[in-house]
Amino acid sequence: MSTGLTPNEGKRESESIAGPDPGAGPVRWSGRQWILLFIFSGAIMLDGLENSMIAVAIPEIQAAFGVSAATAQWVPGAYILAFGAFLLLGGRCADLFGRKRVFVIGMAVFAAISLLGAFADDAFLIIVTRFVKGVAAGFTAPAAMSLLATTFPEGPQRNKAFGVFNVFEASGYSSGLLVGGLLAAINWRTTFVLPSVVAVLLLIGALRFLPPDPPRTESARLDVGGALTLLLGMLLLVFTVVTAPEVGWGSARTIGGFVVAALLLIAFVMIERKVREPLIRLDLFRNRNLVAANVSSFLLYGGAMAFQFVLALYLQNMNGWEPWHMSFVLLPAGLMVVIIGPKLGYLMDRFGVNKVLMVGLVSFIPCYLLMLRIGPEPELWTVLVPVSVIWGIGFALSLAALMVAGTNGVRDEDQGLAAGMINSSLQVGGAFGLALVTAVIVPAVQLGDLYPGIWLILGFAVVTLLAQGLRKKV
Repeated sequence: MSTGLTPNEGKRESESIAGPDPGAGPVRWSGRQWILLFIFSGAIMLDGLENSMIAVAIPEIQAAFGVSAATAQWVPGAYILAFGAFLLLGGRCADLFGRKRVFVIGMAVFAAISLLGAFADDAFLIIVTRFVKGVAAGFTAPAAMSLLATTFPEGPQRNKAFGVFNVFEASGYSSGLLVGGLLAAINWRTTFVLPSVVAVLLLIGALRFLPPDPPRTESARLDVGGALTLLLGMLLLVFTVVTAPEVGWGSARTIGGFVVAALLLIAFVMIERKVREPLIRLDLFRNRNLVAANVSSFLLYGGAMAFQFVLALYLQNMNGWEPWHMSFVLLPAGLMVVIIGPKLGYLMDRFGVNKVLMVGLVSFIPCYLLMLRIGPEPELWTVLVPVSVIWGIGFALSLAALMVAGTNGVRDEDQGLAAGMINSSLQVGGAFGLALVTAVIVPAVQLGDLYPGIWLILGFAVVTLLAQGLRKKV
């Protein structure tokens, strides 16, 4: 049976997943290569910064416009909805129309619309700007990831590059909690200005240092039918997952949303099987390592986002901590990523991607087990700090290894799609895990309400490990 890989690609994939290349020497990059890596990594850092800063600014935005909590939750929700829905389309457009072109246009839109949000005088306009920013990020994130994968060759160079990429991603989110809290204390509008400034700097860097897109021998054609069914299906799927805790998992709207989303995605598959130039080549899903990476990413991020939500409820709602206080609890996790991230290339070369990934995934099990020890009063040094350290180790090792495993062995012309798939799995998985755990822990007013949610998060970690059984045996 065909795997969707050429013999050489299959060989490279086997070498990277199975173990190290003992003949590989130390990786050295030129200054220009480092600048390119910082541009690619800055794009994913911007996404983390955007999500975490807005999370701590929501109370101020709600007070400024006098809106209900149900309306205010769409300030972060609109971004997640658009980002998750447009990732696959954004990744494929990067492959078809040029990665630099898509990255530059997306970053320009992001910068402009973020600045517009800073001057919005209506809550609805805030939500609209957040949605448009999510759309823009849905194009820049997979473009950045595919640019990295095609700039740094498979093996030691790509392993090291994804380690640095992972540092930027984690530091963007963790620093955003602290920076967002400080900026929101001054004025919530500054949380819209800072991402715009970062986006402009990345845009200037991309225009200056990214090489032009290679010329195409054939004119690029977008599969319109496939694009529409995929986009509508993903929008409805993410919307249904995000709103399920509010309207009920058993409500007619939730069930109907899942059914219609499934029908749209089935229609998408049928179109892709018949169209001459498909938006997504379905034989790509025969790459078992790519499929395993996406399933694991879905489950990993589902548990991680739910864990942060439970931790926020425990520390802020039940114990009266400020958001920026919580950011210091998560600081050890960020430090683990910063310390381990630059060494990930060496670790994956020395021990193999698969071993590094498994150690990372296993780490979440003792982390979530230890979280079950939370009591009426937060135990900083015996529970929270160890949890944060172990959680950071797990994230540092597993996330970058999943990105490497999910892009190795994929043809250059499909790297944008592969990147979009992994990012989409992360986002939809995060929304799904958060919604599912929210349903389990409601009303979440007493400590005992949180324990079923933690057990469910632990279940996510165990199933993530089991999902590695989908990998191709090499």
